Amino acid sequence: MAIDLAKLGIKSEPKKFTVEAERALAYAQATNDSNPAYEKIAPPVFAVVPSFEALGQVASQTIPAESMLMVVHGEQDMHFHSPLMIGEQIITTGEAFNVRVGSSGTRVAFRVESRGADDGQLRVESYATLFVRGMTDGESGGPDKPDHTFPEQARANKVGSHSIHVDDDQTFRYSKASGDLMPIHLDESVAKSVGLPGIIAHGLCTMAMTGQSVVKLVGGDDPTRLKRLAVRFSKNVFPGNDVETVVYQVDDDGAYCFEAMSGGQDVVKNGWALISKR
Repeated sequence: MAIDLAKLGIKSEPKKFTVEAERALAYAQATNDSNPAYEKIAPPVFAVVPSFEALGQVASQTIPAESMLMVVHGEQDMHFHSPLMIGEQIITTGEAFNVRVGSSGTRVAFRVESRGADDGQLRVESYATLFVRGMTDGESGGPDKPDHTFPEQARANKVGSHSIHVDDDQTFRYSKASGDLMPIHLDESVAKSVGLPGIIAHGLCTMAMTGQSVVKLVGGDDPTRLKRLAVRFSKNVFPGNDVETVVYQVDDDGAYCFEAMSGGQDVVKNGWALISKR
């Protein structure tokens, strides 16, 4: 089984979504983020919620159905052009962007755009990379996505660290708020059936927690200053543990890199953030 490269670049149908106050606040609460800014804007990583329908359409058209339970979220790279405002309507489209075949599986990157319904302006551009475990057939294709490799020299410029606890009911709360109902996050027997030790936290919930830590440490607790957030999910996060994010400065122009640990393991690598000046 392999990915059909002819699927690359085919856009989904436009999907409409209204940023409702209750939904945005529920998402913030489901990621343990109490920032008062979310009374007027949605949390940055909330932008994945409007993208689920478009992403789901292109993913189901690209990845064979029999391989879907072998899919894990490998990377996420989000570029924030402007915040999603409470009450506004946005339109999202998605497309399969590239395929990279490896010795243990295949990485498929999808590009998603969310634009304002009224003005057509780009709000958020995201690259979501899904890893299909065990799929080693086929060929690679498509352009390279934006890089967010951790620069090792930045380790000399550590800014600080911040921890957030992953509650025992985190995956259930996040599933409800985000709409991501993949059973590996909710059903222990399903998780074990695909080789996992048990229920795991959603990668995007972990990403939201690292983003929250970045905003606290270097963004003046102002989420509107976050212009890019990118991660590679390296290990699973389990409920009951903490996620500790360590941030390093890359340059004087607002670029930072970070990594995160949980349960004694590196769970996020190649973290990258861009913070605008006030």
